[in-house]
Amino acid sequence: MSETTKSRATWSGKLAFVLSAAASAVGLGSMWRFPYLAAKYGGGTFLLMYFVFVFTIGLALLLLETSLGRKTGQSSIGAFKAFGKKYAFIGIFMSAVPFIIVPYYCVIGGWVTKYLFGYIVTAPEALADGGNYFSGFITSGAESIIFMLIFMALTYFIVALGVNKGIEKANLIMMPALIVMAAAVAIYALTLPGAMDGLAYYLIPDFSKFSPELIISALGQTFFTLSLAMGIMVTYGSYLQKSTKLTSSVSQIAGTTFGVSLLAGLMIVPATFAALGSGDAVAQNSGPSLMFIILPQVFENLGGAATIIGVVFFVLVLFAALTSSLSLVETCTSIISDGAGWSRKRSLIVTIVYVTLMGVLVNLGYSSLSFIQPMGEGSSILDLLDFISNSVMMPIAALLTCVFVGWIIKPQTLIDEVRVSARFRLANVWSVVIKYICACDARGYSDRVCRSDHGSVQHVADQLPARLRGLLASFPFAYLAIGARRAGLFFVFL
Repeated sequence: MSETTKSRATWSGKLAFVLSAAASAVGLGSMWRFPYLAAKYGGGTFLLMYFVFVFTIGLALLLLETSLGRKTGQSSIGAFKAFGKKYAFIGIFMSAVPFIIVPYYCVIGGWVTKYLFGYIVTAPEALADGGNYFSGFITSGAESIIFMLIFMALTYFIVALGVNKGIEKANLIMMPALIVMAAAVAIYALTLPGAMDGLAYYLIPDFSKFSPELIISALGQTFFTLSLAMGIMVTYGSYLQKSTKLTSSVSQIAGTTFGVSLLAGLMIVPATFAALGSGDAVAQNSGPSLMFIILPQVFENLGGAATIIGVVFFVLVLFAALTSSLSLVETCTSIISDGAGWSRKRSLIVTIVYVTLMGVLVNLGYSSLSFIQPMGEGSSILDLLDFISNSVMMPIAALLTCVFVGWIIKPQTLIDEVRVSARFRLANVWSVVIKYICACDARGYSDRVCRSDHGSVQHVADQLPARLRGLLASFPFAYLAIGARRAGLFFVFL
């Protein structure tokens, strides 16, 4: 389909949509957060809960967002506004999430680009020095910004080519390549001495590790890895043709995402388990520490294979980061285009300027702006943006969306849209999940996070002046009350 300002772009077919949506879902959250959480919460126990959530709540919300986008032919703001201007605030709230995420995501993408470059031109032992290489890089200022800009340039170039010639073609190449490379690295990792013990830890459930924290973490990982509650799937759904079967498409997206997360764990958990000696030791090294400090040390122990494994690993991580950054930038561009009525080109230029400037700001949070520690000693601007978007805004957006579909426009509205192209035998079950289970889980997740001791709203608020402290601590629930009242649903939250 042509892409002009007068007609909306559409995916060339079901395969293009499934791969692009799965590519969006498969990002850094799968590559570093999933293995860390699996190691922390008993391996197979976390894996089991994640599987349950992906194919119940995750699948239900995927179907909701894609069908909402296809029905309205709009990104998130326009999609909610199509049912009445008073509901636009839900779309505005959801649309803020990708604008918060994409700048710091590109910063991390720059780190991945640097390490790929490092394995190509530098000896592996230089990258495995216990963290000095990594800390020296992110605090360098100029060098860190340069690699971020390289990553951003790749993202902007592909998005500028359009939905079909850019995003679609890039994902048709990167997603299969990512899966093949992940499988190859996982197989190699399992041949390392001691890796079988790590494999057993990863796959065999340890129910003594079962806890409310495990459930919350598995639910949060489901939201993040499936790109839910951030407007991406609504936007991608708006590019769907009416003939595309939504039920099978979202099942394939969920299956692909779970499969890649499983492979990521197979790549990392057995190898690091063998190197560090226990699952608890792996769990102590999460996020950047696991990716950029521990794994290079593991690779160095591989001898002559260290460079090859390092290059292959960071190529696949770069692909994972790129596929997600494409969807984030595309979503921001679509939101601006739909909301302001601008051309795609003009909207993309505005997105590029915003993301680049914000990315520089986040980057400087590790160097010249490192004195800004919004979440306490040792925290950064990136940490704050990550917390606000993932732990606060996404569960609230999911709750508002479920209430909107479940109780305002009614599930039948989207069931009719799904049945345009497919039989929907589980329509009644889906309605119950959206109206009751998803809404309760989203609120429970937000409530749990907002009352936890570390990395929580209260923890952040403790660092702020007293007047702001109360406002921030009550923000999620205040916003829900205001939003619900505007939507005529104040009674729901009484």
